Amino acid sequence: MVRTGRRPGESGTRDAILDAARAGFAEAGYEGATIRGIAEAAGVDPALVHHFFGTKEDLFVAAMDLPVNPAVLAELVLAEGLEGAGERLVRTFLSVWDSPPSQDVLLGLIRTAVTNDRAAAMLREFIRRALLEKVAAAIGDPDGDPDGVLRAAAIGSHMVGMALLRYVI
Repeated sequence: MVRTGRRPGESGTRDAILDAARAGFAEAGYEGATIRGIAEAAGVDPALVHHFFGTKEDLFVAAMDLPVNPAVLAELVLAEGLEGAGERLVRTFLSVWDSPPSQDVLLGLIRTAVTNDRAAAMLREFIRRALLEKVAAAIGDPDGDPDGVLRAAAIGSHMVGMALLRYVI
């Protein structure tokens, strides 16, 4: 009797998807890369990409070997409400950056973004989508910035500036 189904052992599919994702994000940026395109490059069905990684955001985090998903951290920080969210955001940000394994990955990412326009665009797109849009939605301001976009951008600028000063310079 011939057995069907998944082969025993490591198939290499996850690694093939990650390789295709890295190439896809590098080529097209975060916005331009698609799950369908990454799946095609890896020679798998898009459903398999979702099975292994969930969302495009999660795939990016895995492909870039990020120690955390900023979207998850934003949700945790904002879950307790806006009162004290600024302090929680800074504490969370610094605790991630101060962790040695995280620091190495994040330093590499920020140094690459500072010296490479494509890497900077990709990182900017990802942070906007994964973090700043969630923060903006939570802090909407009826006095001229109903979506909180300007305030979220200012918060993001401060966090990146702090990382540059504290860890790079």
